[in-house]
Amino acid sequence: MGYTVVLGEALVDLLDTERDGEPVYRQAIGGGPLNVAVGVARLGGAAQFVGSLGDDALAGRIRAFLAAAGVGLNGAVTVPAPTALAVVTHDGVEPDFRFYGEPRSYGLLSVDDLDAGLVEGADVLYCGSIVLLQPVVLAAARRAWSLAGGLRVFDPNVRPRLLDGPAALDGLRQVVAEFAAGAHLVKLSNADAALLYPGEPVEGVAAYLRELGAATVVVTLGADGAVLAAADADPVLVPAPKVNAVDTTGAGDSVMAALIADLLVDGAPADAAGWVDRVAFALRVAGVVCESPGGATSMPTRAQVLERFSR
Repeated sequence: MGYTVVLGEALVDLLDTERDGEPVYRQAIGGGPLNVAVGVARLGGAAQFVGSLGDDALAGRIRAFLAAAGVGLNGAVTVPAPTALAVVTHDGVEPDFRFYGEPRSYGLLSVDDLDAGLVEGADVLYCGSIVLLQPVVLAAARRAWSLAGGLRVFDPNVRPRLLDGPAALDGLRQVVAEFAAGAHLVKLSNADAALLYPGEPVEGVAAYLRELGAATVVVTLGADGAVLAAADADPVLVPAPKVNAVDTTGAGDSVMAALIADLLVDGAPADAAGWVDRVAFALRVAGVVCESPGGATSMPTRAQVLERFSR
């Protein structure tokens, strides 16, 4: 079995919570791509994290956490910046992220920092998330995309607070179109779809991304499951299992992790029915994640998923 390269951000989340009746922030290692890398490793796949990390104690904790999870750091570079923070609050269904730290520690990976051999040798390359809003990292991601010898997967993972007006949103749409055009798999949430393509039903968004060139598109719908557009079949709804959700942090990332882990084992399915089975398993992985607090720390092993849904 080969390995996946996950190119994206790692940072520290400060999660809004309460202790002894007082508001406090709980520290957690996070970043969508970091969650994906950890999720792949927990499910039995080999993952290498590629990104820029700060030069402080928090970055040391991130490195130690990734190493303990079995994620390789051959493509991670240290930059002279404090670790970026994401303050996470919950005022509605979707969490609200506000980002702090200048320069952004995750936004300093350059083309020269890329380990070309590491990228070229990967069976799967993941690119996506908020690093693509940083021009330096966008150039590096484009280079990695062009070097990839294996399957390419993409997740826009949109954070509205980082989009400064309509021009920024238009620019992101162009980046999404660019990466989707060369992707074997695109995964996005219904919130991503609504922001990028307002007024369009998720089935239409999935079909549009396939028209751009994406081979397979998965749009996650939270508790309602996911819409899958694959092969020459019409988009279909894959239902999610019923779970006792306590924290949805990282659920979407775990779907991507599960899909990547299966791509590493068996490659891409030959038909839409094969993708339905893959997505159904990925939604079970997300269900386990939702039943415990935390993002990266709640990523399950394959045995834990099978045990949970054999009851």
